[in-house]
Amino acid sequence: MAHPTAVLLVAGLSPNLIGDRMPRLRAFAREMGGIRTLAPDLPAVTCTVQSSMLTGLAPGEHGIVANGWFDRESAEVRFWKQSNRLVHGEKVWDAARRRDPSVTTANLFWWFNMYSSVDIAVTPRPLYPADGRKIPDLWTTPAELRDSLQRRLGRFPLFHFWGPKSDIRSTEWIVSCAVEVVARSRPTLTLVYLPHLDYCLQRDGPGTPAVAAELREIDHQLGMLIDRLRAAEVRVMIVSEYGIEPVSRAIELNRILRDAGVLAIREELGREHLDAGASAAFAVVDHQVAHVYLRDPSDASLASRVEDRLRRTDGIEEVLNREAQHARGLLHERSGDFLCVAAPGAWFAYGWWNDPSRAPDYARTVDIHRKPGYDPCELMLDPALRWPAGRVAWALLRRRLGFRALMEVIPLDPSLVRGSHGRAEVAPGFEPLLIADNRYGPDEPRLSCRRIKDVILDHLFA
Repeated sequence: MAHPTAVLLVAGLSPNLIGDRMPRLRAFAREMGGIRTLAPDLPAVTCTVQSSMLTGLAPGEHGIVANGWFDRESAEVRFWKQSNRLVHGEKVWDAARRRDPSVTTANLFWWFNMYSSVDIAVTPRPLYPADGRKIPDLWTTPAELRDSLQRRLGRFPLFHFWGPKSDIRSTEWIVSCAVEVVARSRPTLTLVYLPHLDYCLQRDGPGTPAVAAELREIDHQLGMLIDRLRAAEVRVMIVSEYGIEPVSRAIELNRILRDAGVLAIREELGREHLDAGASAAFAVVDHQVAHVYLRDPSDASLASRVEDRLRRTDGIEEVLNREAQHARGLLHERSGDFLCVAAPGAWFAYGWWNDPSRAPDYARTVDIHRKPGYDPCELMLDPALRWPAGRVAWALLRRRLGFRALMEVIPLDPSLVRGSHGRAEVAPGFEPLLIADNRYGPDEPRLSCRRIKDVILDHLFA
């Protein structure tokens, strides 16, 4: 008989953050027997590491090589897709159900949460009417849970989940959702994703005074959720996918490839757009890692020229060709021909334009699906703008009146970003972590993130 277990994933949580400002978490860690660190897979980003945790497989096996990748057949960059069918391998809930058919699972906001075999799923899924609006909403299993949760808890605060308004409110909603689902459905396994620290650590950087209040806020929410779960006799374990390290410089890899003459640019309405399918080489960037794709991987001269340019770029610590990726368990058909890893203190920005006025119109907006790379500047309002709140209000008014309006308030200056992640090797204290009862599972000070699947099963069946 499986014992009810909850896995709380706190994005960006690392051992160096757990101090006086997180008394509840510090006490919980002491009770569990201490903090263990995790060795994340490369890249140490949300989608990759979560998939490694839930399948026990390497990225080259489960196929999630980053938060996004280039689909060579459609010649399109695909970021933040949600279908669980993209993740190969047996998931932890299927392994648990194989051992005990009565096991039920609720997945609350972990990624790749649509169309999986869990019993309960809740994940952000905005509505995009044809008039250009973006309306906060959810996708759930069962479908009726979507309306039930939002009637009880209010509409999911999407604009506090990502964008310049990101704050504790989205995490508060998710905590309330978890309490509601556990009380109503009593799942055997509950997976809960709490995003709050991810925002402030990228905006302000770890160790800054601005982060202190954010640590207290997430600690308060964690304390409440742990109390409610334990009152329901649920075992609790806490994990993170990565720690966030301070950064001071951005590497605009596509601009470097443009200067090398291998990037194709298409002009549309006076703006410069990356033409990925026509490019001899271009980069899909993702925090501190980047997949570089060649139009013709069999062109040895092109491959040699691009690899040489990447290796000579200051701020790139490693350039892994496909053979090196294979040797480290990272190679998949979705992988780039080269995988670049930034040096400590650096990260990769997606831009390719030399003149900001020629940047595509979506560059100054929150648009996670159109941009061919991750853009942490979406967490900020452009400090160069006068009265940005007024610009937002004016755009919203125009939309309500039936006009299309761009929310152009996001800065193009990547130097504003103060924290990043993605490297597998980080300084002590910045590692991802595991806080779990040492009686269940291996009592080792450092584990591979792929071992989390087994630790979950040990908690369920110990």
